[in-house]
Amino acid sequence: MARRNDHTREELVSMTLEQVKNFLDQHPHHELSLRKVAAMIGYVPSTLVNVFGNYNLLLLHAVAQTLDELFQQAELCVRDSTSSQQALRNLAFCYLNFATAHPYRWQLIFQHTMNGEDLPEWQTDRIDNMTGMLEALIGQINSDMSDKQVLEASRVIWAGVHGITLLTVDDKLFTSSPVDGKALINNLLDTYLNSWHK
Repeated sequence: MARRNDHTREELVSMTLEQVKNFLDQHPHHELSLRKVAAMIGYVPSTLVNVFGNYNLLLLHAVAQTLDELFQQAELCVRDSTSSQQALRNLAFCYLNFATAHPYRWQLIFQHTMNGEDLPEWQTDRIDNMTGMLEALIGQINSDMSDKQVLEASRVIWAGVHGITLLTVDDKLFTSSPVDGKALINNLLDTYLNSWHK
């Protein structure tokens, strides 16, 4: 068993999050535990509590790592778009593609709870970055909207895309013939974009 001083705090954080990420590539988070994570890196659970504060915060750091990756991919998708409308579609497809490629990591983002604790600022900043990207695109597409209307439209679109993504990842669309999540997202966005340009 490794001792606490065998690695720096930064090394322990990096090792731990890498092991959690690898585990979530194959298994859902509810099969994970503090004891299991500690064993993966050769330390005792109390060491991880000293480093992260508690198991809940350890998982929140894993969520943050996933959000960072999603945000980086989303930025690339939006940057490579030829118009704001295309950027909106690419952002939605990016969300679906990421969730499909990393279902257990993506699910943890929404299944993780703080158990009554406040969400740390470093995590709310990540969420604001993601929602802010969507709000900016909607504001560019429809400049006549008020801030309140942009906010509301962004949450409706995100809820729609999230719902389609969730049902796609869980294979719960309940159709007799295969339905493509991208086609459903296109349908949703077409409806919105057409209503804005009447």
